[in-house]
Amino acid sequence: MTDYFSDRENGPKARTDQSISPAVWAGLAASVQGLINSGAFGLRFPERCPDGQAICGCDSDSLAAAVVAEMPGLAWPLETTREVAEGLFSQREPFAPDTLLVLDFIEFVYAALAKPIPGKYHDFFSHHHLSFDQQAGQDEFRATINRIFARNGLAFEMLGTGRIVRVLPLVLGDELRRTAFDTGDRTLDNMLDECRVKFSDRSPLVRREALERLWDAWERLKSLADPGDKKRSVKIILDAAASESTLRARLEAEALELTSIGNSYLIRHSEVSQVPVIDVDQIDYLFYRLFAMIQLMLRKKE
Repeated sequence: MTDYFSDRENGPKARTDQSISPAVWAGLAASVQGLINSGAFGLRFPERCPDGQAICGCDSDSLAAAVVAEMPGLAWPLETTREVAEGLFSQREPFAPDTLLVLDFIEFVYAALAKPIPGKYHDFFSHHHLSFDQQAGQDEFRATINRIFARNGLAFEMLGTGRIVRVLPLVLGDELRRTAFDTGDRTLDNMLDECRVKFSDRSPLVRREALERLWDAWERLKSLADPGDKKRSVKIILDAAASESTLRARLEAEALELTSIGNSYLIRHSEVSQVPVIDVDQIDYLFYRLFAMIQLMLRKKE
């Protein structure tokens, strides 16, 4: 089922959470185990029938070895609980691996699975010989993953290629996706495109790089109107952005504040005294704040 009553009644849940919870991980692990039981990994990790060597299931040992090798830090069998104390008072509590590791694993699963299609039934070994439809299996798996993400408000989406990307917040998400930068300055266009791509990445470290690059683009943008006189250039750009005096003053104050943020935090420079921006929500806030200002200036630049 993909259309639940609560979604029809209240609308879908906001896709803002960027961390895989133990409950979600347990559901993902259960889905993967179901695929193993069905033989869905038999195309890449085949278990062969002793009589004729037809594929009859999944070689779980080979699958386990591949997972451990490609997903360092992920235990196999998949852990959904962990012991949190030792001795008489030990108990197990829900557990989830690091979110990026989970997302890597989901991409691995997508690449490795195919829908098993039962063929000839082998009476002696009590199994079917299998053929596979990889595209159908991957499509079904992607639908399951995206449904789990959506139902739990996770800001991730699996594309038809099997890659997982971040779902951008609604505030400027559509604007980021559809904007074609044409500033008249090829270097600035490339910088802004780089920001857009990196900001959609699921890794917080890459999104922080997008923030740093956006501040570089901001500094370049401020000199577009008059490359030889940056102060005059900023004045020309702000005059074009707002002719009404009160709003014009507000925009100038905002431009000064944005420049100060870039210089004070570990965004544009790397001095020891600067404060790093690590929190993902703060990265989003700062990115959208500056991007909105840049968008306004570019739209009014003529």
